[in-house]
Amino acid sequence: MQQEPEITFKDVPHSDAVEARVREHIAELERYYDRITACRVVLAKITQGQHKGNLYQCRILILVPGGEIAINRANPNSHAHEDIYVAIRDAFDAARRKLQDHVRKHRGDVKVHEPPPHGRVKSLFPDHGFVLMSDGQEVYFHRNAVVNGGFDKLEIGDEVRVVLVEGESAAGPQATTVTPVGKHHPVP
Repeated sequence: MQQEPEITFKDVPHSDAVEARVREHIAELERYYDRITACRVVLAKITQGQHKGNLYQCRILILVPGGEIAINRANPNSHAHEDIYVAIRDAFDAARRKLQDHVRKHRGDVKVHEPPPHGRVKSLFPDHGFVLMSDGQEVYFHRNAVVNGGFDKLEIGDEVRVVLVEGESAAGPQATTVTPVGKHHPVP
């Protein structure tokens, strides 16, 4: 880290043990991602009207190349945060998750989900049908492949999502699952 971490106690008496715990969490973040340039942590007591115990809040600001990660963990309804160590743990868990997301994006490791294959019902017979896929391929499906027994509700031209079986059947490519796409579930 380029700058010494800043740890501030606001309406909370300074504690060497608490500060040591915060430094341990910061060191864990640095082991995960060694390009953190600065880290500021503010520990504060939240005052509430009729609440009997003290609730604690841990705010964290982490500066990294290309951005910053801010955590403002305060859950006034969580009695677990009556323990300052729990509030610190929860905040640093959230910081670690955001830091992991930042690292994945920075490395280009973000998952890209392909839309499921889809097409339109081309033809229907008493116990099977064919789907014309968006790439022009024709796919066979049996009535049992249509989810929720919806084969009898299908009409020619209906849009469907298709899960293809590995290999081909005697009729060519075959679908193991056919899901009608309604107006509330458009295909991307």
